[in-house]
Amino acid sequence: MHLRDLNGYLQELAENNNRPWFVMNKPRYDILREEFLELVTQVIAETGKFDREVKFCNPKKAIFRINRDVRFAHDKSPYKTNFSAALAPSDLRRPSQSGGPTYYFQLNGHGQLQFGAGEYMPPPHRLRALRRHMVEDAAGFRKALASRGLKATYGTIQNEGKLQRPPKGFDPGHEHIEFIKLKSFFVWTDVDLDLNDPDALVPMIAGGFRDALPLVQWMRAARVDEEDGTAA
Repeated sequence: MHLRDLNGYLQELAENNNRPWFVMNKPRYDILREEFLELVTQVIAETGKFDREVKFCNPKKAIFRINRDVRFAHDKSPYKTNFSAALAPSDLRRPSQSGGPTYYFQLNGHGQLQFGAGEYMPPPHRLRALRRHMVEDAAGFRKALASRGLKATYGTIQNEGKLQRPPKGFDPGHEHIEFIKLKSFFVWTDVDLDLNDPDALVPMIAGGFRDALPLVQWMRAARVDEEDGTAA
C-alpha cells in the first residue's frame, strides 16, 4: 500500500471534509480503497494462520465505509478521516449487534496505525455474558490479561465507559470487579509508522493481533444464557 499517498489524501480530506471535494477526488479514493482492500486481505491471511476463526473473513465486508453516520452526531462532517477494518469470524455477520470479539485496525492522516481487539460497547446480552464469565472463569481471565504478548503490546484493557458502582448482582469484593464495571472490553495501541516502509505493515498488524489472541479466545468462551439471547 502507498502509505504516503494515503496519508496525504486523509490529511486533505480532513481539511476539505465536504461532498464536492470528495467527488472531485473520487479517483484517488478508489485507488487507495483497492490498495486497502488488498492490505486487509493480506492481514486476514496472516491472522488466519494462528486464528482459524477469521481465516475466511470476507475482506470486503471487513472494511468500514468512509461515510459517517451523522444522524445523531453533533459533528456533521460527512466522511471519516481514516481507513479502517474489523476482522470477525465469517459467521459473525454484525458483531456490533450480535456481539463477539473482533480484531480492528485503522490508518489515519497523522502517519499512525491504530490496532486492537476485543468487544467495544457490546450489546446487553454480551455484556452480561462477559461479566459472568469473569466470575465463573476468574483464573482464565487473569491468565489472559497476564499473557506476555498482550501486556507488552497493549498493557491491559482500556479503562473507558466505566460504571461508578458494581452492576447489580456482582460482589463488590470480587478480584475483577474493576473490570466487571467496564462497558467495553478492548485492548488498543497506537504506532507511528515509517511511511517509506509499507512492507512492515502486515506483519505489524498481524503480530499485534496474535498478542491479543489469549483475550480474544477467552471472550469467545463467554456463553449467552437463553433468557439473554442466542448463544455467542
